[in-house]
Amino acid sequence: MKLLASLLLTCLLALPAVAQRIVLRGQVVEAATGEPVPFASVFVPHTSTGATADVEGKFKLALSGAPDSVAASALGFLTARYKLSSASEQTVLLRLKKGGGVALAEVLVRPGENPAFRILREVQKHKPQNERGALSAAEYDAYNRIEVSLTDLPPALAKRKVVRDIRALAVRQGAAAAADPDAPLPLFASEVGSRVYQRYGPLRRREDIQHKQMRGAGPREGSILSQMLGANFQNFDFYPNWQNILGKDFISPIAEGGRLTYNYELVDSVLVGQDFCYKLTVAPKRSHDLAFQGTIWVTQQGYALRRVDLAANPNANINFVSDLRIFQELTPPAAGPGLPVRTKLVVGLRPYDKQAAMRVRFTTVTSNVVRNQPHEGSFYDQPIVSTIMEPAENGRGSLGLISGQAKAGDGYFDQHRPDTLSLSERQTFAVLDSARELPSVRSTLDLIDLVVNGYKHVGNFELGPIINAYSHNDYEGSRFRVGFRTTPAVSRNTVTQAYVAYGTRDGRVKYGLKSAYIAERRHWTVFTGEFRHDVEQAALLDNDFLPDNNLFVAASRWGKFSEGKPILRDLIAGSVQRDLFHGFTETVTVREQNIQVLNDFVLRRENRVVPDVTLSEVVFESRYAPDENLVQSENRRRAIGLKKWPVFTFRYTMGARDLFTEASSSYQKFNLLVSHSVSVGHLGRLGYRAEGSYAPNRLPALFLKIPLGNQTPFYNANAFNLMNYYEFITDRSVSLRLDHHFEGIILNAIPGIRSLNWRLVATANALYGGLSDQNQRQPLDAEGRPQPPLPTLGKLPYMEVGYGIENIFKFVRVDFIHRLTYRDAMSTGANEPRPRNFGIRLGAQFRL
Repeated sequence: MKLLASLLLTCLLALPAVAQRIVLRGQVVEAATGEPVPFASVFVPHTSTGATADVEGKFKLALSGAPDSVAASALGFLTARYKLSSASEQTVLLRLKKGGGVALAEVLVRPGENPAFRILREVQKHKPQNERGALSAAEYDAYNRIEVSLTDLPPALAKRKVVRDIRALAVRQGAAAAADPDAPLPLFASEVGSRVYQRYGPLRRREDIQHKQMRGAGPREGSILSQMLGANFQNFDFYPNWQNILGKDFISPIAEGGRLTYNYELVDSVLVGQDFCYKLTVAPKRSHDLAFQGTIWVTQQGYALRRVDLAANPNANINFVSDLRIFQELTPPAAGPGLPVRTKLVVGLRPYDKQAAMRVRFTTVTSNVVRNQPHEGSFYDQPIVSTIMEPAENGRGSLGLISGQAKAGDGYFDQHRPDTLSLSERQTFAVLDSARELPSVRSTLDLIDLVVNGYKHVGNFELGPIINAYSHNDYEGSRFRVGFRTTPAVSRNTVTQAYVAYGTRDGRVKYGLKSAYIAERRHWTVFTGEFRHDVEQAALLDNDFLPDNNLFVAASRWGKFSEGKPILRDLIAGSVQRDLFHGFTETVTVREQNIQVLNDFVLRRENRVVPDVTLSEVVFESRYAPDENLVQSENRRRAIGLKKWPVFTFRYTMGARDLFTEASSSYQKFNLLVSHSVSVGHLGRLGYRAEGSYAPNRLPALFLKIPLGNQTPFYNANAFNLMNYYEFITDRSVSLRLDHHFEGIILNAIPGIRSLNWRLVATANALYGGLSDQNQRQPLDAEGRPQPPLPTLGKLPYMEVGYGIENIFKFVRVDFIHRLTYRDAMSTGANEPRPRNFGIRLGAQFRL
């Protein structure tokens, strides 16, 4: 009897262990990318216990007993198992690997009209009342999260110290999201809270950034990129026919004429929130087109777009992008025209096959929406306003537009995050918080900063640009250059840059100094002073609108420098720049140039050496870009994003030659430039550049308008590619340059060619102008005989057209160019090069 009582007591004590309850929470993600696997099956092997993950791959599962493991499976993936502990509450991350392909059943096609077509017609019919343009204004709070990681690391990269250090850190913290050798390697994460304001008709946007946290190997606080982390740059709207993503024009699945591009199928009628919706699948008819595949949800009442879940076809003709997915949920139509509630963009970037891919995930959550209450005055003039103090870090940080005392990176979102992080994200954030302090990570960050920005930090200064440190040309020989610029650690409102250069062949020391003072930031009022003593090319003197960037300056120093006619220029200049109103910037420059001709330069057709000349000038430049987004960074400002409207730049120059001598003579110059890039729908994108120039006064030929020719084998978008240097001289001219990119619309339809992802391009350049009688003078030679007149255009314009193929090996462009006019040699000047009526030009470019 005592034995029986002992056994009963033992069983009773063991009952709690037998009836143990385990609560599992977790997420199912792709092993290679870390992306959620929606609607995956989560179960205990050899039992009927299980659950289905949600659209984000998240799940919760209550287990009875003491199972040793849990498993997950999904269509197209191999089953994965995870070993459980005895804890009553556990959080797990199930990582599924690709595999396990299945054959799909056949699709039955019924006769009659596709029912999806009727729904699409209703979407177009109700578009005026559902699209955002039906609002006068809207504003909302936005929370934006960006996560960057490396995936598919090749063995050589996986063995590097910086990678091994981050993996070891993840193991110590128990972060399965980054610990495994084949898991995505976290690099950077940011969280930004802002208030977004948008006015329609015309479209104007403003974003007030209020809170910011950045983790890992991200951009420096206050840099251009750090200000592009808000909701302003993840603003998708599928009602317009074309959606520009990464500079590419994708056709919307609800576009007018979308049936020419997409196949549609009505698959279900489901409830989204409180709205019954038609669920339609879309897929491109041609896999290489810039179109989406996926699912859209359209409300039964009002036929409004309620949700989209789309991805670019893997075969789409777009470079370096291995993955592109967009998920967006819109506000219910009962609240008015649809505004985004939640948006997720995933971009995978891979330079070439068998290389690591960079995966960038954007998540935007909006709340507190206010409709139809526009702000007046200049409220929208500044697209991005930062109300946080950007902390300096070892002299590298910067102070942005300051109107508050909150600090970036102060942990605000750790207590006030409006969106729940997944298990994978929580583990990734924990790793990134510690990884930045690893020595190998910090040295890697310095290297990335050097490559991206072109400058090397040394104390409170930056050495560079590195790209200009060395060049070689036929006049200077090997040119060595050392330069630096100050950082905000020296001065918040002033940036100074200087350089010294030396050429081994010409033996000259060149130098320059430039300093800019930001007097006021709201209207970007900047005073600038500059002095430069350097060898330059006369061919570039009057091309005022050529790009002013380090890459162009560096490229102009290589090769046959003497063909551009070298000169020694001493420049003293002072300028003031200010935004007068939104999109309109005025710049006034006072400058003096002393120009000494080098290398026994004899202007073509003038049998005499051009004397030294001093030009004193006042230049007024007005620039109008009505919808341009300007981002302030440190002591600089940059334009970002595509513009829907043209950019107008007008320049008026008032000057005098040899101002303080008896031979002084005054002159004027007028220049107007209009440039734009426009979408032409299915036919691609057209860029145009129209320029007019007029000089009403008498000037030396060197300072008139000399259209930029090109005698190199390389394509130059800013030049007339079959025109010789100094072939024409004008004092009044109008030019038009067209550069059309067909994307893949034609070559994608050719079997065998489409796999190469080549794209057709077409160009056309035209120049019309001439010389007035006062500038078309005939100089005398040494014996007093008149020389031939200056070369200029006749009644016909100069014209050249071209066609070619770009995207060869993703970088190479080949243009075949034909000259249409002035095909015969001029009647004078026997030593001059003959016109080239046909030419092949090679180019290298970076285009997605």
